[in-house]
Amino acid sequence: MSEFYGSSDETTNMETLQAALDSGVNFFDTADMYGAGHNEKLLGKAFAGKWGQITLATKFGVVRGEDGSWGGINGNPNYVMHACDKSLQRLGVDCIDLYYMHRPDPETPIEETVGAMSKLVKMGKVRLLGLSEVDPSHLRRAHHIHPISALQTEFSLWTREPFEEVISTCRELGITFVSYSPLGRGFLSGQVSRESLEANDWRLGLPRFQQDTIQKNQVFVEILRDIANRKGATPAQIALAWVLQKELNLATIPGTRQIGRLRENLGALQYELSEAELEEIHSRLPTQTLGARYPDS
Repeated sequence: MSEFYGSSDETTNMETLQAALDSGVNFFDTADMYGAGHNEKLLGKAFAGKWGQITLATKFGVVRGEDGSWGGINGNPNYVMHACDKSLQRLGVDCIDLYYMHRPDPETPIEETVGAMSKLVKMGKVRLLGLSEVDPSHLRRAHHIHPISALQTEFSLWTREPFEEVISTCRELGITFVSYSPLGRGFLSGQVSRESLEANDWRLGLPRFQQDTIQKNQVFVEILRDIANRKGATPAQIALAWVLQKELNLATIPGTRQIGRLRENLGALQYELSEAELEEIHSRLPTQTLGARYPDS
C-alpha cells in the first residue's frame, strides 16, 4: 500500500484495511522499510484502538533513509533495538506480536541478531520472533538461541524452490511457514501485463516481468485459468488454494489495495483442489520460472 506497486491513495487504503478487518482478517504483515516507515504509520492510523482484534507482524533489517534511500542490511544488536523502538513509535503500540528479521545480515552472525531480538521479548516489546528468507542452517542456528515462531519466504506456483527443504525444517522445529507473494506479485491473477503497470511500478524492473519472460511465463496463468473456469473460480483463487493446500502449518499473506481483490482473495477459501487437479497442475507446470525473483539474484 505504501510503495513498489504504482501510485497509492490513502483513503482507499484505509477503506480496504477496514474491509479486511470487517471480513475477519486478523493477521497483518508490514515492515519498517515499506515506504520508508510510511506503511507502519498507515497501519498505526488504521488500527488505532483496534489492536486487540488483530495479530501484527513487522520487520527490521533492510535499512532505508527518511528520503527513501537504501542503506543495506543491518542485523547489528544495537540496530535491532533502535529499529524496534522506531517501529513501536510509528505503529503506536507497546508490543509487536511477531517481529521478523527481514533479511540476514552477512556481516553479523545470526546468533547475535536473534540474541538481541530475544532481549526485546524479555523487555515486553515483542511477543514472538520470526525470520525471513533464511536457509535451513540459519533457521536452526537461530532457533537454538530463541524459539522462532515463523519463517517467511516467497512461495507460489512460480516460486516453488524453497519449499521442500525449508518446509521440512519448519515442520521438524514446529515453525509456521508464512508464504509471501502467493500470487507472484499479482502475475498469477492473470490481470497483470507490462502495459497494465504504471511507470513507477517496481515490477517493471524485475527479471520475471520483462517482455520476453512475462510472455513465456503466461503458461502459469493458462493452467490456472483452465482449472478456474471449470470450478467457477478465478485464476487468483486457484493459485491461493494451491498454496493453502500444501501444508497444514502454513499461513499466506496476499496483498492488495482494492476491496474487490480482497474479497476475491478471501473467496479462495471456498475452493479445494482434488488430487486429480493437483496432479494436473503438477504435470503441466514448467520445471522453472523464467527470470530471477530479484534483479541481483
